[in-house]
Amino acid sequence: MTADHPSGFSRVVRASDSLLGALSCVAMAGTFIVVVLGVVSREMGWGLAGLDAYAGYLAAATLFLALPMTLRRGDHIRVGMLLDKLPPRGRNALEYWGLWAGLGLALFMAWNMLRLVWVSHGMHDVSPGSDATPLWIPQISLALGSIGFALSFVDALICRMRGQDYFISNGNEISRVE
Repeated sequence: MTADHPSGFSRVVRASDSLLGALSCVAMAGTFIVVVLGVVSREMGWGLAGLDAYAGYLAAATLFLALPMTLRRGDHIRVGMLLDKLPPRGRNALEYWGLWAGLGLALFMAWNMLRLVWVSHGMHDVSPGSDATPLWIPQISLALGSIGFALSFVDALICRMRGQDYFISNGNEISRVE
């Protein structure tokens, strides 16, 4: 299997990354619409309750749903200057360490986000604001983004072990296994 032909698992993970990225874009547009609606409603004296909370829910969804796609594009913090100065063996070791550490943190985050949704649903937890939204509903986007993030780290590790490229930037490969 070459980098041009990813495995079935990689294709599924990358398709889910794209779907989550698209949902992130929708949430970002929703954030903008809700904020503008809030400004207009205050100016017109309509008093639409809960818009600030919905803007916050959508902003959080934007961030979490974008995690997998931004990992693939290499937009998360990487110490590229240090990696470039290391010999191939040291670079390889540091890349593996970073991917394993990232996977551990992503799994921890995904587990806790899933637990948060479960507990909020079980306790019938609602927003303390005037919107009284059941909190498990907006928390689903946090869990989905976190799960996608963890799966993306698994995909990155599998690609690394197979000697394939994973990270891309503007369509150009930036991390080649040596």
